[in-house]
Amino acid sequence: MDSGVFLGRFDGQSKLLVRSLLSGVAGPLRALAVFNKQQRASEMSLSNFIETLCQDEITCRDTETQPLTVQPLVCLFPAFFKQNLLSFIHLVQPLLPQTTLLQLLKCLGQDRHPSPWVTALVRQLERNMGVHNEEPLYTPLCSQRLKEQLQRLVGCGGTGGWTKCGQTVESESQRSSGLSELGTQRKRKGSFASLDSDGEETRQQSKRTKMDVGGSECLVAEEQSLKEEISGRLESDAPAEAPTKELQPAPDGPCDALPEHIKVSVLQIKELLESQTEWDQSSMDVFKVLCDCDPGQVEVLCSMLSLPDLPEQTLPKVCSSILAPSLDISYSTAATLIRSLLLEKVLSLSEPASRCLVTAVTSLCTHCPRPMCHALIGPVLEDKNIGNPQAELLNRLIEGCLDPHYRLLVLQMTFKIAWSEAVLSIIHSLLDSKPDLSEELFTQFTEQLVSQGPHFTKSVKFAKMMLTVLTKYSSHVTAAHKHSLSGCQMLNETFLKKPLQAALKRITHS
Repeated sequence: MDSGVFLGRFDGQSKLLVRSLLSGVAGPLRALAVFNKQQRASEMSLSNFIETLCQDEITCRDTETQPLTVQPLVCLFPAFFKQNLLSFIHLVQPLLPQTTLLQLLKCLGQDRHPSPWVTALVRQLERNMGVHNEEPLYTPLCSQRLKEQLQRLVGCGGTGGWTKCGQTVESESQRSSGLSELGTQRKRKGSFASLDSDGEETRQQSKRTKMDVGGSECLVAEEQSLKEEISGRLESDAPAEAPTKELQPAPDGPCDALPEHIKVSVLQIKELLESQTEWDQSSMDVFKVLCDCDPGQVEVLCSMLSLPDLPEQTLPKVCSSILAPSLDISYSTAATLIRSLLLEKVLSLSEPASRCLVTAVTSLCTHCPRPMCHALIGPVLEDKNIGNPQAELLNRLIEGCLDPHYRLLVLQMTFKIAWSEAVLSIIHSLLDSKPDLSEELFTQFTEQLVSQGPHFTKSVKFAKMMLTVLTKYSSHVTAAHKHSLSGCQMLNETFLKKPLQAALKRITHS
């Protein structure tokens, strides 16, 4: 039955909500915009709207021989309306009395042909309200298909591939001892080679693209596989206790976990950092010890040197030594050094970064972009207290140090976090650099844009970012994207609302 025949059951304000929820994928956002306007004008309550949906309606079956039946009005609407309705309720749940909402969910439970999506949204709302619904959000059929798919993957993978994803992660001591034995062999294979060399950068470009765009998970999987291979060699070629003894710290402190020649170098570096004299080539050579350290030893070394507390004026000299041509540090070593040297300083910024800090950050980002993205840029984006000083520094790195490949990686990082005004300026900077977005990535971005939109209805930064999407990426916008973005644009309350409407109208192709 056509949903339009039921509109007469609703009052004037509720009719607008029903029409919004019947408007397609943008229905929840359209309904939210309508509700906000109505509430500002007359303090509208949703109780009447919900009560009307819960009223019993007499319906007939498919054949004349079947008797008349009674169902709640909400059950007679199409599945996409119910899905939009529940998505809208998720947005306004704090404004609804729990008894009213429970009544609606009870009515939806009488649906003779429930949609899996509607069922999942109902159960999620029940959990949000504290109603202990222990049933899973997925259907039994979905569960069965997942089990069958997993069995196929395990059957095809043997002892490698996907099977390794389910194995227990080995202990820290095994990981450290395995990488310690790897030494220069790791560098020859190039699995964690530094990105400093132009020749190596060219040879690894294809591999890096697959690893970085997908995030750090690929790197972890490759590293885990390599560690297991080395761990197996150690178990067959050396006494079982040897790796544990080598890395087990003595009661006296972490320094005892280091070999003697590394302890000597630590003392030399410490003396160098505390001296006021200029560094010459021999001074920089003491940092070569980093090439002999495994990841666990680098952590100990950074702790002993108190690198997070290093004065900012010393940072450029340290970075120059780390990036010297004579050093070929691994990915894990570079990431550990970046975290120790820079992360705490960047996170604690309350004003624009000093010249020394900017110099250090840009030099490391230029020569080691991949570890920089994962060890500094990612954690800064995820920090809840990120502000303008951090955003300004990251924008400088995006514009001056990162290649398009890494800008794309940073943009993907923003898909997994809650946006703030500072994050918006970083995303805007990324979009201005015009990264080459695939259809899939652009869809992911627009989904994030639409989901975050209700939190930034009065944000000029958000409006400018959206305007950039509609102008610079108009060729990426499909009919489905345009529909979603139109709903997001309706929520905007800034002076850019009309330019956004005009930009949307200019996109005529599907």
